[in-house]
Amino acid sequence: MLNPLPLLFRPALSLACLGICILACIAPASVFAQVARMEIHTFPSMTLSDQEFLTGSKDGKAVTLAGELRLPRAGSDRLAAVVILHGSGGINGGITDWAQDLNAMGVATFVIDSFTARGITNTFNDQAQLGRLAMTIDAYRALDLLARHPRIDPARIALMGFSRGGQPALYASLKRFQKMHSTAGLEFAAYMPFYAACGTSYLEDEGVAGKPIRLFHGVADDYAPIAACRSYTARLQAAGKDVVLTEYAGAGHVFDWQALKKPVKLEKAQRTGQCVLAEAQDGVIINAKTKQAFSYADPCVDLGPTIAYDEKASNEARRDVKNFVTAVLKP
Repeated sequence: MLNPLPLLFRPALSLACLGICILACIAPASVFAQVARMEIHTFPSMTLSDQEFLTGSKDGKAVTLAGELRLPRAGSDRLAAVVILHGSGGINGGITDWAQDLNAMGVATFVIDSFTARGITNTFNDQAQLGRLAMTIDAYRALDLLARHPRIDPARIALMGFSRGGQPALYASLKRFQKMHSTAGLEFAAYMPFYAACGTSYLEDEGVAGKPIRLFHGVADDYAPIAACRSYTARLQAAGKDVVLTEYAGAGHVFDWQALKKPVKLEKAQRTGQCVLAEAQDGVIINAKTKQAFSYADPCVDLGPTIAYDEKASNEARRDVKNFVTAVLKP
Protein backbone atom coordinates (compact mmCIF):
# COMPACT_ATOMS: atom_id res chain seq x y z
CA MET A 1 0.00 0.00 0.00
CA LEU A 2 1.29 3.47 -0.84
CA ASN A 3 2.15 5.75 2.07
CA PRO A 4 -0.51 8.46 2.01
CA LEU A 5 1.97 11.06 3.26
CA PRO A 6 3.13 13.12 0.27
CA LEU A 7 6.77 12.57 -0.63
CA LEU A 8 7.34 16.29 -0.42
CA PHE A 9 6.72 16.34 3.34
CA ARG A 10 8.70 13.22 4.33
CA PRO A 11 12.12 14.91 4.65
CA ALA A 12 10.64 17.72 6.71
CA LEU A 13 8.88 15.21 8.95
CA SER A 14 12.12 13.29 9.45
CA LEU A 15 13.93 16.47 10.44
CA ALA A 16 11.12 17.42 12.80
CA CYS A 17 11.25 14.01 14.48
CA LEU A 18 15.02 14.31 14.82
CA GLY A 19 14.61 17.74 16.37
CA ILE A 20 12.07 16.44 18.86
CA CYS A 21 14.39 13.60 19.85
CA ILE A 22 17.29 16.00 20.38
CA LEU A 23 15.09 18.36 22.40
CA ALA A 24 13.89 15.48 24.55
CA CYS A 25 17.49 14.68 25.40
CA ILE A 26 18.50 18.19 26.44
CA ALA A 27 15.32 19.78 27.83
CA PRO A 28 14.41 19.66 31.55
CA ALA A 29 12.06 16.89 32.58
CA SER A 30 9.46 19.44 33.66
CA VAL A 31 9.02 20.58 30.05
CA PHE A 32 7.56 17.18 29.23
CA ALA A 33 5.65 16.71 32.47
CA GLN A 34 2.52 14.78 31.71
CA VAL A 35 -0.71 16.49 32.66
CA ALA A 36 -3.57 14.15 31.85
CA ARG A 37 -6.26 16.58 32.94
CA MET A 38 -6.58 20.18 34.09
CA GLU A 39 -9.61 21.29 36.09
CA ILE A 40 -10.64 24.72 37.32
CA HIS A 41 -12.41 24.56 40.67
CA THR A 42 -14.10 27.29 42.66
CA PHE A 43 -14.45 26.98 46.41
CA PRO A 44 -15.68 29.10 49.31
CA SER A 45 -13.25 30.89 51.58
CA MET A 46 -13.33 33.89 53.88
CA THR A 47 -11.37 37.11 54.22
CA LEU A 48 -10.32 37.76 57.81
CA SER A 49 -8.05 40.37 59.33
CA ASP A 50 -5.17 38.94 61.31
CA GLN A 51 -6.92 39.83 64.56
CA GLU A 52 -10.11 38.11 63.41
CA PHE A 53 -8.11 35.06 62.37
CA LEU A 54 -6.23 34.89 65.67
CA THR A 55 -9.41 35.14 67.74
CA GLY A 56 -11.15 32.41 65.74
CA SER A 57 -13.77 34.66 64.16
CA LYS A 58 -16.17 33.15 61.65
CA ASP A 59 -17.62 36.53 60.68
CA GLY A 60 -15.25 37.49 57.88
CA LYS A 61 -16.26 38.46 54.37
CA ALA A 62 -17.22 35.43 52.29
CA VAL A 63 -15.31 35.04 49.03
CA THR A 64 -15.34 32.46 46.26
CA LEU A 65 -11.84 31.62 45.07
CA ALA A 66 -10.61 29.61 42.11
CA GLY A 67 -7.75 27.20 41.67
CA GLU A 68 -6.25 25.08 38.93
CA LEU A 69 -5.96 21.34 39.54
CA ARG A 70 -3.52 19.38 37.39
CA LEU A 71 -3.71 15.59 37.39
CA PRO A 72 -0.45 14.09 36.11
CA ARG A 73 -1.89 10.84 34.81
CA ALA A 74 -5.15 9.32 33.69
CA GLY A 75 -6.81 6.47 35.52
CA SER A 76 -8.81 5.91 38.66
CA ASP A 77 -6.01 5.61 41.23
CA ARG A 78 -5.75 8.21 43.96
CA LEU A 79 -2.86 10.63 43.66
CA ALA A 80 -0.70 12.58 46.06
CA ALA A 81 -1.22 16.33 45.73
CA VAL A 82 0.36 19.64 46.67
CA VAL A 83 -1.62 22.82 47.32
CA ILE A 84 0.44 25.83 46.16
CA LEU A 85 0.11 29.36 47.57
CA HIS A 86 1.51 32.29 45.60
CA GLY A 87 3.39 35.34 46.84
CA SER A 88 2.76 39.09 46.81
CA GLY A 89 2.78 39.21 43.00
CA GLY A 90 0.05 36.61 42.54
CA ILE A 91 0.44 33.56 40.31
CA ASN A 92 3.49 33.87 38.07
CA GLY A 93 5.76 31.66 35.99
CA GLY A 94 7.73 30.61 39.04
CA ILE A 95 4.59 29.07 40.53
CA THR A 96 3.68 27.23 37.33
CA ASP A 97 7.28 25.98 37.01
CA TRP A 98 6.93 24.28 40.38
CA ALA A 99 3.57 22.81 39.40
CA GLN A 100 5.21 21.29 36.33
CA ASP A 101 8.07 19.89 38.40
CA LEU A 102 5.66 18.26 40.83
CA ASN A 103 3.51 16.91 37.99
CA ALA A 104 6.66 15.33 36.53
CA MET A 105 7.03 13.45 39.85
CA GLY A 106 3.50 12.07 39.48
CA VAL A 107 2.03 14.53 41.99
CA ALA A 108 -1.18 16.47 41.37
CA THR A 109 -1.06 20.21 42.01
CA PHE A 110 -3.69 22.73 43.03
CA VAL A 111 -2.61 26.34 42.50
CA ILE A 112 -4.86 28.80 44.34
CA ASP A 113 -5.50 32.35 43.18
CA SER A 114 -6.00 34.19 46.47
CA PHE A 115 -6.03 37.69 44.95
CA THR A 116 -8.33 38.08 41.94
CA ALA A 117 -11.65 37.41 43.68
CA ARG A 118 -10.59 39.82 46.44
CA GLY A 119 -9.92 42.59 43.93
CA ILE A 120 -6.16 42.50 44.50
CA THR A 121 -3.55 42.58 41.75
CA ASN A 122 -0.49 42.47 44.01
CA THR A 123 0.46 43.54 47.52
CA PHE A 124 4.09 44.59 47.01
CA ASN A 125 3.62 48.27 47.84
CA ASP A 126 0.64 47.88 50.17
CA GLN A 127 0.76 44.72 52.23
CA ALA A 128 -2.15 45.93 54.37
CA GLN A 129 -4.56 44.99 51.56
CA LEU A 130 -4.75 41.46 52.98
CA GLY A 131 -3.92 40.03 56.38
CA ARG A 132 -0.76 37.95 56.49
CA LEU A 133 -2.72 34.95 57.80
CA ALA A 134 -5.73 35.25 55.48
CA MET A 135 -4.39 32.78 52.94
CA THR A 136 -4.23 30.14 55.68
CA ILE A 137 -8.02 29.95 55.45
CA ASP A 138 -7.68 29.50 51.68
CA ALA A 139 -5.30 26.59 52.23
CA TYR A 140 -7.65 24.85 54.67
CA ARG A 141 -10.62 25.22 52.32
CA ALA A 142 -8.56 23.88 49.42
CA LEU A 143 -7.74 20.87 51.59
CA ASP A 144 -11.48 20.32 52.09
CA LEU A 145 -12.01 20.46 48.33
CA LEU A 146 -9.22 18.08 47.39
CA ALA A 147 -10.07 15.60 50.13
CA ARG A 148 -13.42 15.05 48.37
CA HIS A 149 -11.95 14.69 44.89
CA PRO A 150 -12.16 11.10 43.58
CA ARG A 151 -8.60 11.21 42.19
CA ILE A 152 -6.87 12.63 45.28
CA ASP A 153 -5.70 10.69 48.33
CA PRO A 154 -6.73 12.87 51.30
CA ALA A 155 -3.89 11.43 53.41
CA ARG A 156 -1.24 12.59 50.90
CA ILE A 157 -1.92 16.30 50.41
CA ALA A 158 0.95 18.67 51.20
CA LEU A 159 1.05 22.47 51.40
CA MET A 160 3.65 24.60 49.64
CA GLY A 161 3.90 28.39 49.59
CA PHE A 162 6.22 31.12 48.39
CA SER A 163 7.10 34.43 50.07
CA ARG A 164 3.76 35.87 51.28
CA GLY A 165 2.31 32.41 50.59
CA GLY A 166 5.18 30.86 52.52
CA GLN A 167 3.93 32.35 55.76
CA PRO A 168 0.58 30.49 55.72
CA ALA A 169 2.38 27.41 54.36
CA LEU A 170 4.39 27.49 57.59
CA TYR A 171 1.80 28.54 60.14
CA ALA A 172 -1.02 26.37 58.80
CA SER A 173 0.83 23.69 60.76
CA LEU A 174 -0.13 25.23 64.11
CA LYS A 175 -2.57 23.02 66.01
CA ARG A 176 -4.26 26.08 67.47
CA PHE A 177 -4.99 27.47 64.00
CA GLN A 178 -6.19 24.09 62.80
CA LYS A 179 -8.57 23.78 65.73
CA MET A 180 -10.03 27.23 64.99
CA HIS A 181 -10.20 27.16 61.20
CA SER A 182 -9.55 23.72 59.70
CA THR A 183 -11.92 20.79 59.31
CA ALA A 184 -11.66 18.17 62.03
CA GLY A 185 -10.05 14.97 60.79
CA LEU A 186 -8.24 16.64 57.89
CA GLU A 187 -4.66 17.86 57.92
CA PHE A 188 -1.84 18.37 55.49
CA ALA A 189 0.74 15.61 55.17
CA ALA A 190 3.65 18.06 54.99
CA TYR A 191 4.47 21.77 54.90
CA MET A 192 6.96 23.38 52.49
CA PRO A 193 7.38 27.16 52.95
CA PHE A 194 9.82 28.92 50.62
CA TYR A 195 11.49 32.15 51.81
CA ALA A 196 8.74 32.76 54.33
CA ALA A 197 8.63 35.64 56.81
CA CYS A 198 9.15 34.12 60.26
CA GLY A 199 9.37 37.37 62.25
CA THR A 200 6.06 37.09 64.11
CA SER A 201 5.74 35.07 67.31
CA TYR A 202 2.27 33.64 67.84
CA LEU A 203 0.79 32.24 71.02
CA GLU A 204 1.39 28.48 71.22
CA ASP A 205 3.47 28.60 68.02
CA GLU A 206 5.59 25.65 69.13
CA GLY A 207 2.48 23.48 69.05
CA VAL A 208 2.69 22.35 65.45
CA ALA A 209 1.10 19.29 63.89
CA GLY A 210 3.00 16.03 63.91
CA LYS A 211 3.81 16.30 60.21
CA PRO A 212 7.15 17.25 58.67
CA ILE A 213 7.90 20.93 58.03
CA ARG A 214 10.65 21.84 55.57
CA LEU A 215 11.66 25.47 55.10
CA PHE A 216 13.75 26.55 52.09
CA HIS A 217 15.52 29.90 52.33
CA GLY A 218 18.31 31.91 50.74
CA VAL A 219 20.98 33.14 53.15
CA ALA A 220 21.27 36.49 51.33
CA ASP A 221 17.50 37.19 51.37
CA ASP A 222 16.93 40.91 52.07
CA TYR A 223 13.12 40.72 51.73
CA ALA A 224 12.43 38.07 54.38
CA PRO A 225 15.76 37.69 56.23
CA ILE A 226 16.64 34.16 57.23
CA ALA A 227 17.58 34.98 60.85
CA ALA A 228 14.00 34.86 62.14
CA CYS A 229 13.43 31.47 60.49
CA ARG A 230 16.61 30.16 62.08
CA SER A 231 15.33 31.21 65.49
CA TYR A 232 11.87 29.74 65.00
CA THR A 233 13.28 26.50 63.60
CA ALA A 234 15.59 26.19 66.59
CA ARG A 235 12.66 26.61 68.97
CA LEU A 236 10.64 23.95 67.17
CA GLN A 237 13.55 21.54 67.06
CA ALA A 238 14.15 22.06 70.78
CA ALA A 239 10.50 21.10 71.28
CA GLY A 240 11.13 17.86 69.38
CA LYS A 241 9.30 18.79 66.18
CA ASP A 242 10.13 17.41 62.73
CA VAL A 243 11.28 20.66 61.15
CA VAL A 244 14.32 21.43 58.99
CA LEU A 245 15.49 24.75 57.55
CA THR A 246 17.52 24.23 54.37
CA GLU A 247 19.76 27.20 53.63
CA TYR A 248 21.14 28.20 50.23
CA ALA A 249 24.35 30.19 50.45
CA GLY A 250 24.40 33.45 48.52
CA ALA A 251 20.79 33.13 47.38
CA GLY A 252 18.27 35.93 47.77
CA HIS A 253 14.50 36.18 47.62
CA VAL A 254 12.70 34.31 44.81
CA PHE A 255 15.96 32.52 43.97
CA ASP A 256 14.04 29.77 42.16
CA TRP A 257 12.45 31.75 39.28
CA GLN A 258 14.46 31.85 36.07
CA ALA A 259 12.73 35.02 34.85
CA LEU A 260 14.79 36.93 37.43
CA LYS A 261 18.23 36.18 35.96
CA LYS A 262 18.72 39.94 36.07
CA PRO A 263 18.10 41.04 39.69
CA VAL A 264 15.11 43.31 40.22
CA LYS A 265 14.99 45.91 42.98
CA LEU A 266 11.42 46.57 44.08
CA GLU A 267 11.88 50.21 44.97
CA LYS A 268 8.50 50.74 46.63
CA ALA A 269 7.85 47.27 48.01
CA GLN A 270 7.30 47.12 51.76
CA ARG A 271 9.36 44.76 53.88
CA THR A 272 9.13 43.92 57.55
CA GLY A 273 12.42 42.10 57.95
CA GLN A 274 13.63 44.47 60.66
CA CYS A 275 10.40 44.21 62.65
CA VAL A 276 10.01 41.93 65.65
CA LEU A 277 6.31 41.20 66.02
CA ALA A 278 4.28 39.24 68.53
CA GLU A 279 0.68 38.25 69.13
CA ALA A 280 -0.97 39.82 72.16
CA GLN A 281 -3.69 38.12 74.15
CA ASP A 282 -6.51 39.85 72.26
CA GLY A 283 -5.24 38.77 68.85
CA VAL A 284 -3.55 42.09 68.09
CA ILE A 285 -0.13 41.89 66.46
CA ILE A 286 2.17 44.23 68.36
CA ASN A 287 5.56 45.69 67.57
CA ALA A 288 7.79 44.12 70.23
CA LYS A 289 9.90 47.29 70.40
CA THR A 290 7.10 49.82 70.86
CA LYS A 291 4.59 47.47 72.54
CA GLN A 292 1.96 49.10 70.33
CA ALA A 293 -0.23 47.57 67.64
CA PHE A 294 1.84 46.96 64.52
CA SER A 295 1.27 49.14 61.48
CA TYR A 296 2.97 49.28 58.10
CA ALA A 297 3.75 52.89 59.04
CA ASP A 298 6.08 51.67 61.81
CA PRO A 299 9.74 52.76 61.49
CA CYS A 300 10.87 49.12 61.22
CA VAL A 301 9.08 48.83 57.86
CA ASP A 302 11.30 49.91 54.99
CA LEU A 303 11.30 49.69 51.20
CA GLY A 304 13.39 48.34 48.37
CA PRO A 305 14.09 44.59 48.58
CA THR A 306 15.78 42.76 45.72
CA ILE A 307 14.57 39.57 44.08
CA ALA A 308 16.93 37.49 41.95
CA TYR A 309 17.35 34.04 40.43
CA ASP A 310 20.21 31.83 41.61
CA GLU A 311 20.73 28.83 39.34
CA LYS A 312 22.72 26.76 41.82
CA ALA A 313 20.29 27.34 44.67
CA SER A 314 17.30 26.72 42.42
CA ASN A 315 18.67 23.40 41.20
CA GLU A 316 19.53 22.32 44.75
CA ALA A 317 16.09 23.30 46.03
CA ARG A 318 14.37 21.34 43.29
CA ARG A 319 16.47 18.31 44.15
CA ASP A 320 15.71 18.76 47.85
CA VAL A 321 11.97 19.10 47.24
CA LYS A 322 11.92 16.07 44.96
CA ASN A 323 13.67 13.94 47.58
CA PHE A 324 11.33 15.14 50.31
CA VAL A 325 8.13 14.75 48.28
CA THR A 326 9.16 11.30 47.10
CA ALA A 327 9.86 10.16 50.66
CA VAL A 328 6.76 11.65 52.29
CA LEU A 329 4.03 11.59 49.64
CA LYS A 330 5.22 8.47 47.83
CA PRO A 331 3.77 9.44 44.42
